[in-house]
Amino acid sequence: MTHEANSPTNQNSNHRNQKLMRWATYASVTTAVILILIKTWAWYVTSSVALMSSLIDSLMDCFASLVTLTTVAHALTPADKEHRFGHGKAESLGALAQSAFIAASAILLMIEASNRFYSPKPVTSSDVGTAVMIASIIITLCLLGFQQMVLKRTDSVAIKADALHYLGDLLPNIGVIATLWLAGPMGWTYLDPAFALAVSVYLLFNAWRIVREALRVLMDHELPDTDREAIFQRAMSQSQVIAVRDLRTRQAGTTVFIQMDLELSPELSLQVAHDIADCVTKDIQAAYPMAEVMVHQFPKGAHD
Repeated sequence: MTHEANSPTNQNSNHRNQKLMRWATYASVTTAVILILIKTWAWYVTSSVALMSSLIDSLMDCFASLVTLTTVAHALTPADKEHRFGHGKAESLGALAQSAFIAASAILLMIEASNRFYSPKPVTSSDVGTAVMIASIIITLCLLGFQQMVLKRTDSVAIKADALHYLGDLLPNIGVIATLWLAGPMGWTYLDPAFALAVSVYLLFNAWRIVREALRVLMDHELPDTDREAIFQRAMSQSQVIAVRDLRTRQAGTTVFIQMDLELSPELSLQVAHDIADCVTKDIQAAYPMAEVMVHQFPKGAHD
């Protein structure tokens, strides 16, 4: 007999988390548009390739945020006849699209920075560029604070990838400020393309991190050993459970799928076996509110 449960409390929690995820995607897109507008103006005024790298990064973030908005909306679509396990993996597919865009942007930036080494241009109006970059940092910090709050509740792969983009912006933005002053008033012209080149390498590294995380989900990678051990111990905490067999775990989007076989005494009634499975399911869902738990009960010796 297979036992599966998802309590009304967990359903309400899921609904609240889904709302938070949607708001996080809206906030991300809005932030990206604002940053693109102010950085485009600053780049036009300063002619800095370092600031151009920050603009490209914001364009990349905008595209990534739009992908996140689309994939999260699709991932939150309830399961249907064609997709019995839901649409959660759409998040990981979106993350792969983001990584491809990041890699392409990094390569374009690398080419532009290399060209500036051969044809350097002076940086002008560095004070305007500095003010814009400080404003960008403040706006980005506000968005990251909201995204981290959402991630604590949902652990969304797509939003985690989106947050990585913006988190990765902070250090380069500070570097842009330093570069504007050193390449402008100080006259260190070659520092401008050198910084842009370093940013492009960093973007490529971030692209690889996102690919690695997305592939873990798409390939149905098991949860970390610490989580598997915690799940096993919760199941074994029921005194009448003799053994836990064939524990299988995976994650799709925000949903964790947990399956296991419980070995019980053959003398137990069907109702008692069901109650034990129900207790195990509820105990696991208390620790993993976004989980779908499937428990199969079998009499001792039958598994052998």
